[in-house]
Amino acid sequence: MKLIHILGPAMLYTNTFLVLTDAGHAVAIDPAAAPQRYLDQLEQNHAVLTHILLTHGHYDHVGAVGALQKATGAKVYLEPADRQGSQMFPLASADAAYPADGRLTVDELTFTVWRTPGHTPGSVCLYCNGYLFSGDTLFAGSCGRTDLPGGSTADMRRSLSLLAELPLPADTRVLPGHGEDTTLGEEKRHNPYMMGAWF
Repeated sequence: MKLIHILGPAMLYTNTFLVLTDAGHAVAIDPAAAPQRYLDQLEQNHAVLTHILLTHGHYDHVGAVGALQKATGAKVYLEPADRQGSQMFPLASADAAYPADGRLTVDELTFTVWRTPGHTPGSVCLYCNGYLFSGDTLFAGSCGRTDLPGGSTADMRRSLSLLAELPLPADTRVLPGHGEDTTLGEEKRHNPYMMGAWF
C-alpha cells in the first residue's frame, strides 16, 4: 500500500488522498483538487483508479469526482443521504452506498466503514492499514461543525462516542478532511469534543 496526500485548493485546503494497492490499482478518497493532479500521480505510479470513496458529499470534498470518473470509469461510493444535487451537496447520484457489513475490499486492502452522521447525514469514516480517514467528523483537537444543512449535534455526539470506542490501536493515524493529521490515542486523551465536554 502506498498513500499519497493531495491538498485541495485554497481557501479550504481539503485533505485528499490516493491509496495505491500492490496490484497497481488506486482508490481516491475525497478527490477535490484539480483532476489532473490525480491523473498525473496515477501515471507516475503506473496505477489505475478503480474506486472513489467519499467521506461525505460536501462540495469541497467532491470537486474532482465527475472528471475522474469520466477519465477512469472508477466506481463512486457515497451514502444516499448526501446525494442531494444541491449547491452544498453537488452530487445527485453515485454508483453505490457503502456495503451494509461495513467492509469494502480492493485487492489486498480492506476498508472498514463506520457511518458517522453529524457533520452531514451521510458522513462516514474509513479505516485501512493503520489509517483512519475521518473526513469532517474528527479533526485534530476538534470536530466537524453541525450548524450547516443536514448537520446534527446529537448525531455528532453519538458518532464521536463510536469513534472513541473503536477497537483500534492508539497509534492509528487520523487523516482528517482539513488540517493536520493526528492519532486516535491523542484525540481520545485530549480532544474535548471526543470526550463529550461541550455537549
